[in-house]
Amino acid sequence: MSTITARVATESGGKYVRQLCKHWSHKLQTEVDGDTGTVTFPNAVATMAADGEGITIAITGEKREDVEGLTDVVARHIDRFAFREAPLAYDWQWQEA
Repeated sequence: MSTITARVATESGGKYVRQLCKHWSHKLQTEVDGDTGTVTFPNAVATMAADGEGITIAITGEKREDVEGLTDVVARHIDRFAFREAPLAYDWQWQEA
């Protein structure tokens, strides 16, 4: 398994997580619980947890290239909802297994 994470600074993280999960729920399996959301893509799972200072994002999948490909997809979609403060800063870091 490969996992990449990022912490994104924003005071509106919970709102963005809920909007993003709702947006993707039309095509993908999503779950939302308060300010935490999970999106299941065909080859990976993205988990987002927001607090008053930002969003912690983790993307996990079998293949490193699938996981890496989703970093841009997730970031672009969050930035679309965060248009007033976009582009947000994403510092993606690979997690050791």
